[in-house]
Amino acid sequence: MSKKFAVIGHPIGHTMSPFIHDRLFKLSGIDARYSVIDIAPENLERDYNAVLKNLDGYNITIPHKQNIIPLLDEIDEKAEMYGSVNTVSNINGKARGYTTDPDGFLEALKYASIDLNGRVVILGCGGVARTMAYEALLKNAKLEFAVREKSVPKVKELIKEIKSKLNNPDVSFCDINELSGGIDLLVNATPVGMSPNTDNMPVSESVLKNCANVYDAIYNPLKTKLIKTALKNGAKAEGGMSMLVWQAVVSHRHWDNSVYDVKDIEKLCEDAAKELMSR
Repeated sequence: MSKKFAVIGHPIGHTMSPFIHDRLFKLSGIDARYSVIDIAPENLERDYNAVLKNLDGYNITIPHKQNIIPLLDEIDEKAEMYGSVNTVSNINGKARGYTTDPDGFLEALKYASIDLNGRVVILGCGGVARTMAYEALLKNAKLEFAVREKSVPKVKELIKEIKSKLNNPDVSFCDINELSGGIDLLVNATPVGMSPNTDNMPVSESVLKNCANVYDAIYNPLKTKLIKTALKNGAKAEGGMSMLVWQAVVSHRHWDNSVYDVKDIEKLCEDAAKELMSR
């Protein structure tokens, strides 16, 4: 019998999840149907009991990543640390929650042969920056947030949170316009450079000349101006589509222990980018 999976969120009209997960099920030879379910916040508990319990597993996006937690039977350690769940497996009547975003980030860097160590600079301090920051500090990197003046109160709060959860992390922040010096890994966790504003970069080319590696969380376009400029200056560089796909791969590890060939995942990244552009 065909297994049932889905992604839930609100609103959720333009998700790439079905395209990516359908391909992953096909690659692993698993008979499964993956659907999109729009659940308004006020209906989450009702639909959890009426709909979600009947699925073999599901992904979760905004605004349910925190509110789903009290409804689950258990969550893993990383989901507990982040206070966020984006993947649930229903096995033998037990709902277990995970967060695959951190592992998706780590797998994307590994795929690009980029090491997460030394001086790591993250541009921005939103949700995706938070995930990347924790992973960098757990790898004992020296982390620096680079933000605009309006984001200083927010980054101070994030650093306070990080220091309350991790043991003596090496974390600081600076104004993005004052960024300088040698950077082992520069991570763009801002929307600057995203389609349709593809001529923009969050930092100047002079900053990029001092970066050994660059990772851009943006996946539309597949290669942002930031990535193209970094590559031109001899840095290793990778875009966000790989993280989007790899976090889906990690979901499948939790659902059915699937293992994939790296070349198949590389092809999926390329095809997902084409699908996105065609939309």
